[in-house]
Amino acid sequence: QVQLVESGGGLVQAGGSLRLSCAASGRTFSTYAMGWFRQAPGKEREFVAAIRWNAGNTYYADSVKGRFTISRDNAKNTVYLQMNSLKPEDTAVYYCAAAARYYSGSYYYTLFGTYDYWGQGTQVTVSS
Repeated sequence: QVQLVESGGGLVQAGGSLRLSCAASGRTFSTYAMGWFRQAPGKEREFVAAIRWNAGNTYYADSVKGRFTISRDNAKNTVYLQMNSLKPEDTAVYYCAAAARYYSGSYYYTLFGTYDYWGQGTQVTVSS
């Protein structure tokens, strides 16, 4: 069992930056792939970024590539999402998630159904 708690959300002006954190409980954190998803009002939850257990591979949605960076610190049981050059369309509730199963293909880590555990979410609001 893994429990995930996000933090770091807030209100920021367009062009600004935020860093989200996701603290995980459980001794097996380092074996899980981790992902960030987001959900804007009236829209479906969408993939943002993912990172494999050893941080050797990272994946990003095209909409955030070059602006967002996912990283993890297995010693601290924490995954981060550094968000730069924020835009109003980045406004959403951001969720972190943990996936226990290994997939060789990156595509699977972009899928909602791949993930076994979810946090409660943190609100990010970008004003124009």
